Amino acid sequence: MTQTLRDADENGLHGIPHPPARVRWAILGVVLAADVLDLLDGTITNIAAPTITHDLGGGTSLVQWLGASYALALGVLLVLGGRLGDLYGRRRLFLTGLAGFTTASVACGLAPTPGTLVAARLVQGAFGALVVPQGFGILGATWPRAQIGKAYSLFGPVMGLSAVGGPILAGLLIDADLAGLGWRPMFLINLVLGGAALFAAARLLPHDTGDRTTTVDIPGSALLGATMLALLTGLIQGSAHGWTAFPVLASLAGLALFAAFCHRQRTAPSPLIRPSLLHNRGFTSGLVLGIVFFAAVSGLLYVVSLFLQQGLGRSPAGAALALMPLSAGIVIASIACYRLIARLGRRLVLIGFLVTLAGTLHLLALVAASGTGPWALVPPLFVIGLGMGACFGSLYDVTIGDITPAEAGSAGGSLGAVQQLANAVGAAAVTSVYFHSGGGEKHATTVSLTVVAAITLLCCPLVRLLPPEAPEDQHH
Repeated sequence: MTQTLRDADENGLHGIPHPPARVRWAILGVVLAADVLDLLDGTITNIAAPTITHDLGGGTSLVQWLGASYALALGVLLVLGGRLGDLYGRRRLFLTGLAGFTTASVACGLAPTPGTLVAARLVQGAFGALVVPQGFGILGATWPRAQIGKAYSLFGPVMGLSAVGGPILAGLLIDADLAGLGWRPMFLINLVLGGAALFAAARLLPHDTGDRTTTVDIPGSALLGATMLALLTGLIQGSAHGWTAFPVLASLAGLALFAAFCHRQRTAPSPLIRPSLLHNRGFTSGLVLGIVFFAAVSGLLYVVSLFLQQGLGRSPAGAALALMPLSAGIVIASIACYRLIARLGRRLVLIGFLVTLAGTLHLLALVAASGTGPWALVPPLFVIGLGMGACFGSLYDVTIGDITPAEAGSAGGSLGAVQQLANAVGAAAVTSVYFHSGGGEKHATTVSLTVVAAITLLCCPLVRLLPPEAPEDQHH
């Protein structure tokens, strides 16, 4: 058996030889480029929202939908995208998703109205959900097992640099006002970037046929999507226009659809979330903590960006540069905590929560005291970034600490989807607090930061419900 595994590793998937090293690195570059595009388009509206609403109108509803719509579609369809890749082949889904993502990006850049922009963002997120899950499977089929760690080790730094550079690029493009197009080039640039990645992917990615025995829970995905869309519609419309009959009915419909989704997960032959995972206290605790914490910090990022531009009068590029300390903190902590997770386990999650809380309280004190000079925000934003970075990897690593190997695939997909859905909910919920606090930008920011701090504080005692440690293979 050992010799058989060794031969399979040397010869590649199904006996097909692994491509030469230069081709493997090029394939890694294509996969990374697609993930970078996804990350950039998930974060650029944090910076661009005020400019877009000033140009198109749409008011507070558009600000909330810009980020929520993309994260909603991505989160709902992420697990389904992975299953479709298993069914029809990862190359086919990667190319289809990348082509659709690029086309939807152009539609975003040309959108004439708030409604068409939100619709294009939903389509963009949906196609992104076809691309992202295929990457690791493609690398696993093209890299020898003994060397694939080199490929995976690049994801953290590249994603970290993208998280720092993406908002800055968006801000610079908006301020440059190329050809009088304002914010639109930050989407239209994907025609070049996505087109180049698509051309390279078509030439480099290996052909695979997929497994036609794979089962896909289309009804479950549809119910989850309808649930989240109804709940977000109720939340955003209710906060923007008052709790009239429509947002109330939308919210009630969302709850009914969620009940139907839960029933589907109990009865489906191949559910999106394995029922055994929901009976695991450590996993469900991590799932809930992830939803709550990531929603809070996602909303915090949106609110800080709005305050920098609408409260302090920074330009989009100026706001992006002001957020660099936060992004730098995330990158530094993410790299440092990769080694600490083995020693600290769930204590590292608690440390991340407490550091995030300390930075949020410091920022809250500065805003309340009007101590928001050019350099005053650097320390609290950097500390918030350190706390977020400590949690981003460790929380989910610890969450899967006591699941079985057979549950690993479903658990990983579920947690990735939950993080995206939390981003959608957080962007909508915390900005709802911001826009309806009254009393000006300073008061709105103070109230929003207080809510984020309270949520983070409530998360701290719940850490003890998590498994004590991450799995062994997460430490290396």
